[in-house]
Amino acid sequence: MTKTLAGAFPVLPTLFRDDGSIDEADFLAVIDFALESDVDGVVYPGVASEVDTLTPEERRSQVALLAKRINGRIPIIIGASDPDPQASARHIAQAAEIGAAAAMVMAPLHLGNDIAAQTQYFAAVSAGAGVPIMLQNQPKPIGAGLTPEEVAAVAAAVPAIRYIKEETAPCGQHLTRIKAAANGSVDAIFGGAGGRYVTDELARGAAGTMPAAELSDIHASLVHAWQAGDIATARKLYNISLPLLNFQAVFRMHMTKEVLRRRGVIKHVFVRGKGPRFDDGDFAELTLLLADADLPYTNHKPL
Repeated sequence: MTKTLAGAFPVLPTLFRDDGSIDEADFLAVIDFALESDVDGVVYPGVASEVDTLTPEERRSQVALLAKRINGRIPIIIGASDPDPQASARHIAQAAEIGAAAAMVMAPLHLGNDIAAQTQYFAAVSAGAGVPIMLQNQPKPIGAGLTPEEVAAVAAAVPAIRYIKEETAPCGQHLTRIKAAANGSVDAIFGGAGGRYVTDELARGAAGTMPAAELSDIHASLVHAWQAGDIATARKLYNISLPLLNFQAVFRMHMTKEVLRRRGVIKHVFVRGKGPRFDDGDFAELTLLLADADLPYTNHKPL
């Protein structure tokens, strides 16, 4: 029997050289950092991977590179979202090819809260899928922002959906409502939203969290402490991480990559995606936040 997924599953970034081309060396370094951090699995590509900027060829090549580097050591969840169900099905097929533990598919924005249409979409993308499906519920304007009861209804109607990643606020309350409405029809529910509500989510029965990757070591230690019943340590780690995560909520990939660079993991911080960029004051604040967290660098060594 396949083990139910649980734990810390960071969403890996896509790394680019200064000219905007894919940087495979930096990508491999981030994978190694996640492995060294004792994470329970990884997710790629997702919103935090700048997936909307990748060509189909880049996306497929990166997934293959990830699978080769992981080499079965930890589970991989492949991001397979696409408004086109045929395109999503192709991503799911690649997930099966590389032996992924699951494929994550976002409830599409353009279908909104039409549960019949969402159910039809997920039935289409999962037809013949060789891996379990994780329904990702992102808030508008990125995803459909389904209500907890709507999420549970879609999952119940599509047997291939075994997992849910809930990211709409208030995340903890929504997780509780999904669990109640699903009534055991899915294997597990994960939190997202950058890990900013992880202790509340774990207290409500979340199987784990899927934050960005720059604090993989903290998130893995936090979840493992919680699983061991050491709530005090988990909450201490949460309090260490939260100021950085609040900064990350604004600057997204720019924050993730700059922290990974300062921690000695990667060399390049180019971001293809849109969004606010650091100014001198932001760089200064990030330096102080990292000093407060006492993790400015890591002894990263490629595996």
